[in-house]
Amino acid sequence: MGYILLEGGAEFTGRMDLADRRALEVVGGVGARISIIPTAAAPDRNHEKAGENGVKWFRQLGAGNVQWFPLVDKVSANAPAIARALRRSDFIFLLGGFPRYLADTLRDSLCWEAMLTAEQRGACLAGSSAGAMVLCERYYDPWHQAMADGLGLCAGICVVPHHDTYGGDWIPTVAKLFPEGVIIGIDEQTGMLGEGEPGRWRVYGKGAVTLYRGSRKERFTIDQPFGLA
Repeated sequence: MGYILLEGGAEFTGRMDLADRRALEVVGGVGARISIIPTAAAPDRNHEKAGENGVKWFRQLGAGNVQWFPLVDKVSANAPAIARALRRSDFIFLLGGFPRYLADTLRDSLCWEAMLTAEQRGACLAGSSAGAMVLCERYYDPWHQAMADGLGLCAGICVVPHHDTYGGDWIPTVAKLFPEGVIIGIDEQTGMLGEGEPGRWRVYGKGAVTLYRGSRKERFTIDQPFGLA
């Protein structure tokens, strides 16, 4: 099994480098094959800029083998060439944007199956903001003010990104709509990395990760480990 990195937004800025550097370290260092997936930015036609920003960021961190892929709709989500590249990837990064579009595009696709294959052989599957949201069992769609099914990689949880800015306002609504699960508020420029042991995570970055389990609220900051079990 591989690694999962969930980030709270404002990717490719500031102290988010702490999470991204650690993820690179666990998958082999700056020589890792990195794939940037800007699907969530496609609805407002920002995917090219977002993809290029991702490539620039990881090159600044020292990575040399990084590229973004034009996975922007159902057709490209089932493109054999993109799927082959994703299967060989060591680090796959789903960018922020529109969560429902991202989830609907990847669901039951050849490329999503390829991402799972990569993660199962040891790659890191990462998501920031919308990317982190859809990796979970459920996510909150603020445009429809409703819960929706995620891609299910992280069972029993719902990530609320941008927790230290506007995302924190979603918590009361999400708590009512998802009472059976764990809600995870992740601040911007902050990530939580599952480093191999099932159910165990560690915080990297500027802010905090806040867990909401029923009436319980726990807050974890940089380098603090925690469990979801």
